Amino acid sequence: MTIRTDDVWVIGGGVIGLTSAIALAEDGHRVRVVSRDAAGGTTSAVAGGLCWPYRIQPYERAVQWSVRSFQVLAELARRPEETGARMVTGTMASASVPDAVDEGHRAPDNGVEEGLAAWYEAVPGLRRAHREELLEGCASGWRARTPLVDMPAHLRYLERRLTAAGGTVERRTLTSLEEAGRAAGLVVNCSGLGARELVPDPDVHPVQGQLVIVANPGIEEWYVAADTGADATYVLPQPYGLVLGGTAREHAWSREPDPAVAEAIVARCVRHFPELAGARIREHKVGLRPARPAVRLAAERLPGGTVCVHNYGHGGAGVTVAWGCADEVLRTVREIGEGGLR
Repeated sequence: MTIRTDDVWVIGGGVIGLTSAIALAEDGHRVRVVSRDAAGGTTSAVAGGLCWPYRIQPYERAVQWSVRSFQVLAELARRPEETGARMVTGTMASASVPDAVDEGHRAPDNGVEEGLAAWYEAVPGLRRAHREELLEGCASGWRARTPLVDMPAHLRYLERRLTAAGGTVERRTLTSLEEAGRAAGLVVNCSGLGARELVPDPDVHPVQGQLVIVANPGIEEWYVAADTGADATYVLPQPYGLVLGGTAREHAWSREPDPAVAEAIVARCVRHFPELAGARIREHKVGLRPARPAVRLAAERLPGGTVCVHNYGHGGAGVTVAWGCADEVLRTVREIGEGGLR
């Protein structure tokens, strides 16, 4: 059966779908993004926007994707007003003490940090945080200058870039991948949490994240203290305000902000950043991260015969891995066009 890769439908209008569509459109494919929600209504629009691998498996591939995305976002940060991406210095802290610390960038051989070793080595200028640079309760950390992305602005940039490459965006609700397969030559499934019903894939589930946006009293660096629990403390300076976080509640489906949770978030941040006391609250946000035991990035034939390239399950690391995953989608589609899927 001949596989048509000239007419591609990308399902999902968040950062994963838009970057995949751009990679394909700029390679000469005719691409249509089909999404139930406008980009501003997707989970991506709620994200804090820090480029750092977070809650995503498998580590080895995720780090490769993250390194590629770091490179792309660092380049886009040369035009922050246009792209929404900026390079901002900050600290990634942990309550745990590393087994060993060397003088270079290489991470010690201790679980999570070992898995992220390639990421640490790829971030220019990354170094171990000094004790005085850490918040109370944190035992170790990294200092780095990384991309911090204003997601609403970035999504608008991605849509403009897709349009410039000849791609289109259609607001439409699909009931199945087969429905898309009947209209398209090839389908790229970037439906995020929607994949739970659309595929269907019961392994996909939400990890609820709640944020509070306040007027920034002058904090210029980002700071994250997050290990593996349901609560974290972070501040992310964005043009629209200071993002305070946050939570990671497994299998929580509500998109309504919880006032008690918001109060706890603010209290945690004020405890470490006293200048936030009394900061005017601008907005409350809740997003549902599309989690899965591991990202699904692979091709299969749908029942009707159309090939579908799946690209979903990125948890809390969508913007961090988006461009790396988009490159892999493009490679997969090229291989399919050359007869790589039987």
